[in-house]
Amino acid sequence: MQSVLSFFLKYTTAEKSDCFCKKTQKHTDLSVYNFLSELFQLHHMKRRKHSFFGGSVRNTMAKEKKSLGLLPKLIIAIVLGIMIGNIAKAANFPIIIEIGATFNSIFGNFLNFCIPLIIIGFVVPGIADLGDGAGKTLALTAGVAYISTIIAGTVAYAVDSVAFPTFLQVGSIVMDNAQNAEETMLSGLFTVDMPPIMEVMSALLISFILGLGISLTKSTTLKDVFHEFQNLVVSLVSGVLIPLLPVHVYGIFANMTYTGTVMEIMSVFIKVFAIIIVLHIAIIIFQYTFAGIFAKKNPFALIKNMIPAYVTALGTQSSAATIPVTVQQTKKNGVSDTIAEFVCPLCATIHLSGSTITLTSCSIAIMMLNGWEISFSQMFPFIMMLGVTMVAAPGVPGGAVMAALGILESMLGFNDSMLALMIALYIAQDSFGTACNVTGDGAIAVLMDAITGKKKKTA
Repeated sequence: MQSVLSFFLKYTTAEKSDCFCKKTQKHTDLSVYNFLSELFQLHHMKRRKHSFFGGSVRNTMAKEKKSLGLLPKLIIAIVLGIMIGNIAKAANFPIIIEIGATFNSIFGNFLNFCIPLIIIGFVVPGIADLGDGAGKTLALTAGVAYISTIIAGTVAYAVDSVAFPTFLQVGSIVMDNAQNAEETMLSGLFTVDMPPIMEVMSALLISFILGLGISLTKSTTLKDVFHEFQNLVVSLVSGVLIPLLPVHVYGIFANMTYTGTVMEIMSVFIKVFAIIIVLHIAIIIFQYTFAGIFAKKNPFALIKNMIPAYVTALGTQSSAATIPVTVQQTKKNGVSDTIAEFVCPLCATIHLSGSTITLTSCSIAIMMLNGWEISFSQMFPFIMMLGVTMVAAPGVPGGAVMAALGILESMLGFNDSMLALMIALYIAQDSFGTACNVTGDGAIAVLMDAITGKKKKTA
């Protein structure tokens, strides 16, 4: 609280000084915006204080506590799992792998128990917060962001369904509950059942009803309650699930190495990642071409101005932490201050086209490796629901994959091992997905500025 007050005093004092010095109103507005931006970053850092992820938070918190980021921990876990798996296989000593499989089973059950809580804790406040804004401009921006996300996921499906079979051997790895699953993955010594309090779809429906209800009725009491519950869920994810995740990934990769499937996965996903990055670049070009045509601006000049935001997001792995840079570069594209300062922070919350491409591509690859049939009628509803659940992603770094766990399980039928692999694969390229998200926010701002500008001229 003292930190917040210090920021407030700093900038209100600056504003008073500007008034005495007879500065322009524009400078005062900039001072207020800087205050809000730094206050947002302070709040953002405090919410992620205990996070193991990288980002600008990592740089800021490094002075307080030096710790490996999650990605290095996952790399260590994967390497260690491969080493232990090879040793256990050479020595014919499966008990080491079975101990890891036991932890995987217990952790997986606990994760399944937490998924409905994560959905409610993230989705309800996310939807409720959409009620705060500028009316029609908010609704139009949200609609454009959702359509952009759906297009990104659909393009990813179209490209993946053609490209993946050229280098991916369908059915080469079995991680589901098929009859020959025991031949490819060792079971744990025992398990502990942890039935969730409700089904995933029930949690989604309740979240939509409560979120929309709070937004329409403007119930501040309920809104505060669910924001507090969101903080609790954030603590659960960042304080319990994320720290234990490397151990879970270690067990999965040790088991896959012991059964001889790990090298297939590693070689396949290097190529998958290459296709994902190409898709990221393609969707950015599409977004800016569409916005550029509508705004009558050169799309490649617009993209060039957004490069600093892209590079910043690569380092921070956080759309929210990149907001000041995104707003600044968006203004350089000729977007009005009002639109840039409204659209960019909003889209950092609701527009995750890059993350949608990654989640869609990784899920398709895992399904193909398991020999599952892939069809547009199956994937399109998943992509549409993914676009909605992306609203729940903010609040936790890498939250897109955490928010998507529920629909990966309920709509695509992923089990614990497949969900763990999805998390590891997503985090491995989180920087590029975030950079794509942030850069796309600038395109939506250009489009919204053109739309609102035309409306003003018409009026």
